[in-house]
Amino acid sequence: MADILVASDAPSVIDEVTAAVGGPDTSVRSVVNGLDVMPAVQERLPDLAVLDLQIGNMGAMAVSLNLRLEEGGGRLDHVPVLVLLDRRADVFLARRSAVEGWLIKPLDPLRLRRAVQAILAGGTYFDPTDTPASSAAALPLR
Repeated sequence: MADILVASDAPSVIDEVTAAVGGPDTSVRSVVNGLDVMPAVQERLPDLAVLDLQIGNMGAMAVSLNLRLEEGGGRLDHVPVLVLLDRRADVFLARRSAVEGWLIKPLDPLRLRRAVQAILAGGTYFDPTDTPASSAAALPLR
């Protein structure tokens, strides 16, 4: 069973992700504060963290970099990250956040499912609305 952690202070985003990827083989849990991601990850390592770019006090960029610092320090196993971006210009931030993928809002269930499946399979996913179709396919990260 895949375990997905969603971090957003917008209930609608949590609902959209849960509806799109939740099911009998997937558990979705959520936090509404960026500072709560690390304790949730330490409590139970998720298979994927889906982070909203703007979460009140600590957004996706800071959270993902914090996860990577903890991983680099040997204090945490690797957590794949999918970032939900507000606009195309935010791709600049996502590229510097050491994440496996990003989607640009508004979200749709099909793109969200494709992104989650690609990352859970060990690949990456870069929103095809941002990249040319030929480079939007999932590629192995490591």
